[in-house]
Amino acid sequence: MPIDKRGSLALKSIAERTRPIHTPARVVVADDDPEMRSLIAAALRKDGHEVTEVTDGLRLLVHVISGDGQPERAFDLVIADLRMPVSSGLQILRGLRHSGWKLPFILCTAFGDESTRNEAEKLGALFFDKPFELDDLRMAVRGILPAEED
Repeated sequence: MPIDKRGSLALKSIAERTRPIHTPARVVVADDDPEMRSLIAAALRKDGHEVTEVTDGLRLLVHVISGDGQPERAFDLVIADLRMPVSSGLQILRGLRHSGWKLPFILCTAFGDESTRNEAEKLGALFFDKPFELDDLRMAVRGILPAEED
């Protein structure tokens, strides 16, 4: 589903307050579905981003926090599934925001509802309902992070 007006405003807000610190931009993709995770990661690599793949919420949290205070290890964007083992993408997002992190976040799910969408957006994340068009996700990422020039 293409990004609607509400999503466009959220994307603009995210892009205005964050700038990547790496070239190429570093993205972490967290999804327990290996096919979905690989598909997203391959598309982002094709767009010139450095991508780390993780399988659950604990690994996502460890990867994100391990870069705290170490710019060379930090990420520029998180793309996470809502439902994952150990901790959900929304729980990770809540915790990061509660701790003051402004890291751009895209939350994806096949199990979302309006309440979940509203909470994610209030926390400053973009929200994608699965299934979604991969090109729509890539466009959202391009709005947050510049693609690497060839």
